[in-house]
Amino acid sequence: MSARSSDNGASVLTLLAFDTAQGALSAAILGREGVVAYRFEPRTRGHAENLMPMLEAVMAEAGLGFADLDALAVTIGPGTFTGLRVGLAAARGLALARSLPLVGVTTLEALAEPVRAEPGEAIVAAFDAKRGEIYLQTFDANHVALSEPMLVSLEEALTHVHGDAFVCAGTGAGLLAAALAAKGIVARLSDAPAQPDARSVGRLAAARLAAEGVDAFRIAPAPLYLRAPDAKLPGGIDPFAA
Repeated sequence: MSARSSDNGASVLTLLAFDTAQGALSAAILGREGVVAYRFEPRTRGHAENLMPMLEAVMAEAGLGFADLDALAVTIGPGTFTGLRVGLAAARGLALARSLPLVGVTTLEALAEPVRAEPGEAIVAAFDAKRGEIYLQTFDANHVALSEPMLVSLEEALTHVHGDAFVCAGTGAGLLAAALAAKGIVARLSDAPAQPDARSVGRLAAARLAAEGVDAFRIAPAPLYLRAPDAKLPGGIDPFAA
């Protein structure tokens, strides 16, 4: 049985989290006992067609309806333009229909969440952004952000990574670890998933709801775009402009 949220967020018991931003599609239901239903599919396209069936599947597995939810969480980027639009549109629609708080979590935060650092290591979350670039953010061993999310070339990335030892996660981890090792910096690859995972999104969101209260999340989050879209309509119009 779900419990309605109180002002301090402590009674939020049922949260639906999902991710469509990068190379996967995932959804999870979290309750007082932790993750109660979960789906994950590697996927580079088809997020729009497959998101709602996946959400319905995890709701059915948990034995819940959308009226039982207390909160929502979704990834806000960086990621693909189409994937971000799909996830955010669905999350905003559900939040509006059910008057639910909606927590936005970056894909880099979600990537870093399951990584366990050794003493003296910092965590580097990195996605391969192609074109010789990576999306990058660094965290200390306790997952406190040491930098803002950024889009940089691999060479520039080395100027933003400070320390003596790192654990790297994500689709850009191998590229970054090799570049660090070439500079004599100790870097290892994490065994955490290389894509954002809805379970991590949900855990981060639940912690923020408990710390800040549900009223801090009544305004829908904006997407985090670090790269301008390539697609243009006739006349140079940006199809992703608000």
